[in-house]
Amino acid sequence: MALLTCKNVTLGYGDRKVVENLSFTVESGDYLYIVGENGSGKSTLIKTLLKLMNPMEGKIVMGDGLKQNEIGYLPQQTVIQRDFPASVREIVFSGCLNKCGMRPFYNSAEKKAAYENMKKLNIAHLAKKCYRELSGGQQQRVLLARALCAAGKLLLLDEPVAGLDPKITTEMYHLIKKLNSEDGITMIMISHDIASAVKYADKILHIDNVPLFFGSKSDYLKTDIGISYSSASGGDEN
Repeated sequence: MALLTCKNVTLGYGDRKVVENLSFTVESGDYLYIVGENGSGKSTLIKTLLKLMNPMEGKIVMGDGLKQNEIGYLPQQTVIQRDFPASVREIVFSGCLNKCGMRPFYNSAEKKAAYENMKKLNIAHLAKKCYRELSGGQQQRVLLARALCAAGKLLLLDEPVAGLDPKITTEMYHLIKKLNSEDGITMIMISHDIASAVKYADKILHIDNVPLFFGSKSDYLKTDIGISYSSASGGDEN
């Protein structure tokens, strides 16, 4: 059974439609890239998956035991967020808040998970450092650790390498792929970077206010749009 099923969904604001007739499924263990140009509806889709807004038409169904509080989210950073005056430990621990419910403290299991995620992302030594004193790459690892604390099964990532230099960007991509392949976390990443989608994704959803393609990476690379973008990126399918 699919973790997430999107059935004939139309998204928008007020009377303005942003994405129409969208259908796709996400299975456990998938690494799905949602690609498209700016304004194509990618962020609107993520907001809907997070239940921050409702579909105008159609429905989104969670399955395989997935609960809303088992979805982690790594949003795009803003300038204000980069200057947030909290410690690394405080930010990572905040990923457990949805699991606390009415409980005003973190339990031992949540604290253990937070420290394990910091170790996994090689930021445990930064636990007491102020977040705003970190480099851009370190900040993204902190936010990813926070998202992992919230994620039981599924992680949504919104342009997670935006603003990072090429070396750090590659490190982040490899780290996210490792979390998917070795830890079994289902990933949905939105990006305009189709070259990276071709390299790292298992499945691709390409939208431009309407769905242009949904399916496996191998099938995408056989389509006219996939061939075009693959050629532009050097044809790297690994």
